[in-house]
Amino acid sequence: GRLVFRAIRERYAKDCQVVAIHDLCDLRTNVHLLKYDSAHGRFQDELKIIADDAFTVGSGADMWTVKSVGGRIGPSQLPWAELKVDVVLESTGIFRTKMVLKADGSVEKDGYDGHLKAGAKKVVLSVPSADEIECTLVLGVNNEDLKKETSCISNASCTTNCLAPVAKTLMEHFEIINGFMTTVHSYTNDQVVADTVHKDLRRARSAAVNMIPTSTGAAIALPKVVHALPPKSMDGLSIRVPTVTGSIVDVTVNVKKACTVAEVNAALKAATESGPLVGIMKYTEDPIVSTDIISDPYSSIVDSQCTKVIPNPAGGSLVKVLS
Repeated sequence: GRLVFRAIRERYAKDCQVVAIHDLCDLRTNVHLLKYDSAHGRFQDELKIIADDAFTVGSGADMWTVKSVGGRIGPSQLPWAELKVDVVLESTGIFRTKMVLKADGSVEKDGYDGHLKAGAKKVVLSVPSADEIECTLVLGVNNEDLKKETSCISNASCTTNCLAPVAKTLMEHFEIINGFMTTVHSYTNDQVVADTVHKDLRRARSAAVNMIPTSTGAAIALPKVVHALPPKSMDGLSIRVPTVTGSIVDVTVNVKKACTVAEVNAALKAATESGPLVGIMKYTEDPIVSTDIISDPYSSIVDSQCTKVIPNPAGGSLVKVLS
């Protein structure tokens, strides 16, 4: 949520405005964490708490006044109608299913669509939904699935946003048969600094000193956005590593068409220069490392120096791309 707040303020302040945040923690803590970020650096605008439930961003004509809604309340109870909210970003990771209603229409269990009941017009989940949602969208990959009347949208996962542009391009040019992916992923808040109790025994181990294999749903979810991919044609896993941010996806696929490294890279580069992936996928020939991509606005950055191709004796090729 804080990173979206930053992105809107830095890149889209003329198009939209954040009018409210909702969090369980106090306003002072939220403003401090927005101002100082261990991975992305200091927030560039002035932040000032002006009341128990409000703070300002910037100054002069460009100043925002942002309301802070506290308390352990669900989406359907939030004051979005009063604040005339158009779009809510649901980034708690808690509300991944729709509301469950009682016979009288009251809310038995809150859900992401509770934001609509509260008065918002659209809801965007920052994670994959845990039920059937109107639209799971990866920008540049399945834009056609987003309709004007769509009210609830899942932005999928960070790994899916990195993987899908590459898979879409490989599918269109070389026709993927099947494959595996591995995301070498920076640690997250679901891990622990020192060994302690966790329902996932691998995640019970210190994130600061271990490479930790764990699951990812990105590969299985891929056909939801790359519709030409056969169901269950991809699988994979994640390895959490001791970096604060900056992750990489290794995708290795069997393709029907025989190809070379030069042809694969040419297709990926062309996709970044024209078509729906412009501004979404980037192609680099530089020998980059993970810190080089911090705060980069692209969803997927193809590391062309790491592309590999092996001829398949049965026909076609085995292709590896890192992004």
